[in-house]
Amino acid sequence: MSSSLALALVPLFLTAPATPVITPTVITQTFEEPADADDPAIWVNPRNTERSVVLGTLKEGGLAAFDLNGRTISVHPAPRPPAPDAKPGRFNNVDVLGDLAFVSDRGRDRVRVFQVDERGVRDVTNPATKPVFSETEQEVEDQHNVYGLAAGRVGGKDVVVTSRRNETSIALLQVQKSRTYDTKKVSTLDLPSTFTLPDGRSWTVCGEPGEGPQVEGMVIDESTNTLYAAQEDVGIWRIPLRGNGFGKPQLVDKVRTWGAPQRYNPETEECEADGPNPGFGGQWLEADAEGLTIADGVLLASSQGDSRFVAYRKADMKPLKDFRVKDVEHSDGADVVLGKLNLLVVHDGERPDGTGFAFIRF
Repeated sequence: MSSSLALALVPLFLTAPATPVITPTVITQTFEEPADADDPAIWVNPRNTERSVVLGTLKEGGLAAFDLNGRTISVHPAPRPPAPDAKPGRFNNVDVLGDLAFVSDRGRDRVRVFQVDERGVRDVTNPATKPVFSETEQEVEDQHNVYGLAAGRVGGKDVVVTSRRNETSIALLQVQKSRTYDTKKVSTLDLPSTFTLPDGRSWTVCGEPGEGPQVEGMVIDESTNTLYAAQEDVGIWRIPLRGNGFGKPQLVDKVRTWGAPQRYNPETEECEADGPNPGFGGQWLEADAEGLTIADGVLLASSQGDSRFVAYRKADMKPLKDFRVKDVEHSDGADVVLGKLNLLVVHDGERPDGTGFAFIRF
């Protein structure tokens, strides 16, 4: 464990008799419906690190910008519905590349682009940007739209990877710049929803009829040209990435319920156990597998089902240790930066009156 993050966490890991609990340095305000906090990203100010900005998606509430004390600097609203019977914008995930923030607008099936500075964000999306997955605006209303998102520089190109809500699809987009910014879809990849178990049986991920096991948490490792993608009810995939396409995906860790028989209950609208768990799944992740972020040689993953975070040694995906963040429940997203800033930000999905974000300086 040679990274700064790992070294910062080692003493806590070694002295804690059980899963250690880290206390946040600061927390943001609580957001109430229709605002709903979801995913954070960190912009490091190249001129003054202490004036860096944390961004957080608020779904229909838009995109929030915070200072390092957790104070809200600004909130950029999500787009209004284009017609009375249409869905409004709904900002799901965000990632930062240089001084640009890329946001998945689940409501309108677009990737939005924002210029970031210490005052907040400015929308620089091409007004003519088109839906990513939907062929028509009518199809956008079905809401099988952009969902998870990660940005990075791969093969000399600025790229965005986004997943599709209620589907197994992910898409690779290249960033296009003129006076404004757009993204061009250059490749897609469909992950499986059915797997062959060690005993030879076939197992299909349980879900509501017509809905597949989606991906949300993703991160691009620029040092190895690799995408890590968390398929919520399956586990973590490692996928080679080129500037114009995907390599062969490898499932590198599974949720505990992988391979367990389940059935969908239409009354509760939930999947329920339909027999004993055969134990083919992993030991560390309680579904859903969610937010992913990388710090040097460590991959952090949100085990959303039991409100923990798992640290893996990225090279071989060996689990190093798990931890909790005090009072943070059901976290969707996380981001970390190392160096002068040394900051971990996590989504807090369940407060008494809403949702928010927690910051940990180390």
